[in-house]
Amino acid sequence: MPLALLALAIGAFGIGTTEFVIMGLLPEVAADYGVSIPTAGFLVTGYALGVVLGAPLMTVLGTRIPRKRMLMLLMVLFVAGNVLSALAPVFGAMLAGRVVASLAHGAFFGIGSVVAAELVAPEKKAGAIAMMFTGLTVANVVGVPLGTLVGQTLGWRTTFLIVAALGVLGLLGIARLVPDLPRPEGVRIRHELAAFRNVQVLLAMAMTVLGFGGVFAAITYITPMMTEVAGFADASVTWLLVLFGLGMVGGNLLGGRFADRALMPMLYGSLGALALVLALFTLTAHSRVGAAVTVVLIGALGFATVPPLQKRVLDQAAGAPTLASAVNIGAFNLGNALAAWLGGLVIAAGFGWTAPNWVGAALAGSALVLALVSGALERRTAPRPGRIAAASAAGPAAEPAAEPAAAAARR
Repeated sequence: MPLALLALAIGAFGIGTTEFVIMGLLPEVAADYGVSIPTAGFLVTGYALGVVLGAPLMTVLGTRIPRKRMLMLLMVLFVAGNVLSALAPVFGAMLAGRVVASLAHGAFFGIGSVVAAELVAPEKKAGAIAMMFTGLTVANVVGVPLGTLVGQTLGWRTTFLIVAALGVLGLLGIARLVPDLPRPEGVRIRHELAAFRNVQVLLAMAMTVLGFGGVFAAITYITPMMTEVAGFADASVTWLLVLFGLGMVGGNLLGGRFADRALMPMLYGSLGALALVLALFTLTAHSRVGAAVTVVLIGALGFATVPPLQKRVLDQAAGAPTLASAVNIGAFNLGNALAAWLGGLVIAAGFGWTAPNWVGAALAGSALVLALVSGALERRTAPRPGRIAAASAAGPAAEPAAEPAAAAARR
C-alpha cells in the first residue's frame, strides 16, 4: 500500500476523534457554558447533520478542483472548525465550530475513498479504502479515550486544540505524500447526479443506512445497558468502548481484504451475522463476559460492512463516483441518527434497556434483504455464459463475409 494512504488515515484519525470525543466531554462543556447536558447534546446532533448536508455540498463545490487540492482545503476547514470550537466564548460559537468541522467530514471520506482506490491496482481497491478508514477506527481505540482523559484533566478546550493539530499533520501529509491527481475531464455536476439514477447505487446507500444504523441502535445506549443490565461500573464503560473500537479495527481490515475477493458474499455474511449477534445481545447483555464479547463482535461485524459498501458505491457509480461516495458517508451518519431515535422510542415505550438491540437486529436484517435483492438484480442483468459463447462463436464466422466487402471497397 502506498504511503499516501497513511496521510489519508491520519486525516481520518483526526476526524474520527473530533466526531466521538465530544460524547465523553459533554458534562465538562455543559458546565463551562452553563447549559444543560441535553442542550450540550446539540453538539453531537449538529455535527451529524452537518455531515449529512456537508457531504454533497462540499463535493459539488469541489467538482472543479483537483482532488488532492480539495482534500487539503477540507483539512483546512476541519482545522478551522476545531480551533473555533476550542476558543469559542459562548455555546453558540462552539456549536458553529462543530458544524464547520463537520462540513469537511463527508467530503473528505468520500473524495478520499476515490483517491485511495485510484492509488492501487483494481483488485486492491477495497483494501486501500479500508486502510484509510483504519484511521477512523483507531480513533475510537486511542484518540477518543485519550482525548476524553486530556479533556477531563487539562480542560476540554485542550482536546480540541490537539485535534486541530492532528488536522494540520494530516494536511501536511496530504501535501507531501498524495500525488497530484488531475480532475477527470468531462465530469460535470449532471454526470455526478446521474449516478443516483442507478438503482444499485441507491440500494447500496440504503444498505449503509440500515446496516450501520443497526450498530448504533445498540451502541448509543450501551452505557445504561451495561450499567443497569450487565452490572458494570460506570468507569468500565470506557474500556467497553475501547473493546468496541478494537472490533471496528479488525472488522474494517477483514472487510477490506475479503471484499476485494468476493464483495457481495462478504456483505451477505457480515450483515447476516450482525443481525444475529444484535439479536443475541438481548441475552448476552445480562452477563459481563457475554456482553464484553458481544460488544467486540458488533464492532467487528458492523465495520466489516464499511469497505465493501463504499466500494460497491464506487463500482456502481463508475465514471462519476465522487458525489455518490461522499453521500454514502452521509448515509452512515443518517443511519446513526435514525437508529438512535428508534432505540430511544422503544426505551421510552417501556420495553427495557435491551430493546434497542432488537431494533438494531431488524435494521441489519433489512439491510441483508436489500443486499440479496441487489445481488439478484445484478445476476439477472449480467450476460449469461451461453450468450457470450454464442456471440464468440458467431464472431469468427462473420469475419470472412466482411473480407470481400473490404476488398471491393479497396478496388
